[in-house]
Amino acid sequence: MERKAVNAENGKGKTEKGSPASSPGSSGRIRDFTELETWRVARKLKQKVFELTKSLPPEEKYGLAAQMRRAAVSITANIAEGYVRFSYQENIQFCRHSRASVYELRDHLISTFDAGHASREKCRELNRLAMSVIRLLNGYIRSTQPLQKASHG
Repeated sequence: MERKAVNAENGKGKTEKGSPASSPGSSGRIRDFTELETWRVARKLKQKVFELTKSLPPEEKYGLAAQMRRAAVSITANIAEGYVRFSYQENIQFCRHSRASVYELRDHLISTFDAGHASREKCRELNRLAMSVIRLLNGYIRSTQPLQKASHG
């Protein structure tokens, strides 16, 4: 079953699942979750979160740092798992789980700042990236919903 999702940045044109693909010279199909723009931006966020957690004090190793890493990993993992699901509805549900993890991570960033473990600038940078992931996920969900309805109708 081929699944399509419209580019979340502008709501039209390029598709996440289907055609045309984002890389020149390709066959026009997204063949792996790692080709999804949504997953790629979420991966960037995860990498930056891992960098930040390395700088947290030792007493946060099993507390805030571990929570932040788990939330960041959950974001990309749910996008990946949703991608391989058979139905559009399952894909949408995993994207919603991913989005919830982004919100959880945003709360952890606020806690990190409040505890004095990171600068306002660093937390704002990560929050901006987190909001980009949320926008991409929202667009991915919106563009998948009509396909889900069409597959049942």
